[in-house]
Amino acid sequence: MDSKKIFIYDTTLRDGTQAEGIAFSVEDKIRITKELDNIGIDYIEGGWPGSNPISIEFFKRAKHITFKHSKLASFGSTRKAKTSVSDDPNIKAILEADTPVVTIFGKSWDLHVKDALKVDLQTNLEMIKDSVSYIKKFNKEVIYDAEHFFDGYINNKDYAIATLKAAKEGGADCLCLCETNGGRLYFEVFNIVKDIKAMFPDIRIGIHTHNDSELGVANTLAGVEAGAEHVQGTVNGIGERCGNANLISIIANLELKMNYKCLLENKIRDLTYLSRFVYELANLAPNTRQPFVGKSAFAHKGGIHVDAVVKNPQTYEHIDPELIGNERRVLISDQSGQSNLLYRAEELGLPIKKGTQEIKTILKVLKDKEFEGYQYEAAEGSFILLVKKLLGLHKDYFTLVSFRIIIEKETDIEEPCTATVKVRVHNKEELSAGEGDGPVNALDNALRKALLPFYPELKEMSLVDYKVRVLEENRGTAAKVVVLITSSDGTRDWGTIGVAENIVEASYIALADSFEYMIYLYREKLER
Repeated sequence: MDSKKIFIYDTTLRDGTQAEGIAFSVEDKIRITKELDNIGIDYIEGGWPGSNPISIEFFKRAKHITFKHSKLASFGSTRKAKTSVSDDPNIKAILEADTPVVTIFGKSWDLHVKDALKVDLQTNLEMIKDSVSYIKKFNKEVIYDAEHFFDGYINNKDYAIATLKAAKEGGADCLCLCETNGGRLYFEVFNIVKDIKAMFPDIRIGIHTHNDSELGVANTLAGVEAGAEHVQGTVNGIGERCGNANLISIIANLELKMNYKCLLENKIRDLTYLSRFVYELANLAPNTRQPFVGKSAFAHKGGIHVDAVVKNPQTYEHIDPELIGNERRVLISDQSGQSNLLYRAEELGLPIKKGTQEIKTILKVLKDKEFEGYQYEAAEGSFILLVKKLLGLHKDYFTLVSFRIIIEKETDIEEPCTATVKVRVHNKEELSAGEGDGPVNALDNALRKALLPFYPELKEMSLVDYKVRVLEENRGTAAKVVVLITSSDGTRDWGTIGVAENIVEASYIALADSFEYMIYLYREKLER
């Protein structure tokens, strides 16, 4: 039987950033966008244009992304009550973002109309219809987000339905029912979506849920079973309060258990990678117990369980972990399969073959590195360099001899940091110094200055993002730190990683990998 298509709408870049402790840079948002497009997410919501400098810059840069599958969406509210739609600054900003898809949200719960908007119910209906119809004039696909729809439907059914009718009359292409407070139960969601689907059979119905009652995924699946064909959520469920519905679990359940099609062919195997990639850019340690993609999701420790799984994995596993890019782990032996590594190696063009001693060595080193604190999901530059070294295919472009950082501080006087770096290139030692706004900036400048005479291509490379995460927080200032750096040559971006107890040393490790990877990319191109 053919799988029915479910349209996936990712709002990690907007709703996800409303989570406490989450902040994505412009570069983070660009990298996440490209990964979402790569696996076949149908819609990527970039944010609210004009709301902050990051969103403004993101939409400018996103115009230069060549999308293979996804459609980029901008997000905003209906016009203000006392403003004409053509003069509304929010509507203007949305149109200036120049995205093929626009998502407009409006109030469906009369309580919000009266207490939050402070307008009469008829005015709100006019605001919805005016906003949708005006944006449709610009040849946009319009998704209408009916905010607080389920609460509104239960408290004033007729009015909630009237708001949907206003959006449809305005020309909306999709009516997305939002369970904004996250308090409704799965059977309520199912019954209401079923009712709405029957009332609006000729327009796509969407579902957007939150996780305040630990039902974000369940409520979304209930909505799909009731007829919703459009699903909104975030990677790993990050979002305001307790989070949004987790797209990782939703997609895995829809594709593997409910016979729906969500992603491009075979891309469901990238779910584990995508989950950990976003955790890294969010500067969060991955949730080891997260369903489907967590390290512990298919980990077996109890003797009876291990014995049974060795005989037949179905005894204690609800799916084959390889289907979503995860792996089985038998904790007493720390056993790990080769499929993940082979899959990533094939994507990255690394010559690794199954069953060889080389792959066993690489797996062991990766496990050792992981124990030290390394995570390579968002550090593909460091990962490729490591594997090439282990395969004996790497060329040593430079070797660190020493570096020194000098930080001077006088009261109320900001002094630049100074770094000196000595490197060896082709048996020649080069000593250079550089200044910067901080130790890492100074180190970057000094290393660049030392290497440019040998590798002039480095002038095209820039450091675009820098993150630090503390491991072993209970060790205080003696704790290890993870440094993740994102670099770019103007056309490609890549991540590199360093781990050490000294933040400057960790930064150097990540910086050195970044420079080395840039040289590798350029020299590999020359040799082809």
